Amino acid sequence: MKSYALLLIVLPFFLTAQVPQESKLYKEIFQADYELFNSYNNCDLETHASYISEDLEFYHDKGGLSTDKEQYMISMKENICGKVERTLTEGTFEVHEIKDFGAVALGKHSFHNLIEDSHSEPSKFISVFKRTDKGWKVTRVISLH
Repeated sequence: MKSYALLLIVLPFFLTAQVPQESKLYKEIFQADYELFNSYNNCDLETHASYISEDLEFYHDKGGLSTDKEQYMISMKENICGKVERTLTEGTFEVHEIKDFGAVALGKHSFHNLIEDSHSEPSKFISVFKRTDKGWKVTRVISLH
């Protein structure tokens, strides 16, 4: 049931135009994505956690569904820190506004496995950002590899 609800949320963004790159919303979401993954790449768990919503739903094609922020952060510490870095694929980042809520960011990114010194092919991602009193929070993620 959750996957159908998520599909209904995300599908309209593939059918509508993204906001202009010069817009305030695009710049804010691009910056939030940058800070989120800068903290990911540098194992800054405090900053990373500050961007993650308590009601996170993280859909990963290989890892399955994660709905627990605490478990997500433990997994981040154990499996990502010092082991993996993310790179946004230039020219693929899009932002679509969600009226009275926030925005959807989508694009492609790749990962560098620092342990094996291997690089993934660029893959698609979708992130739902919610505007809160404490700044932007990621509430939903679909990560495909």
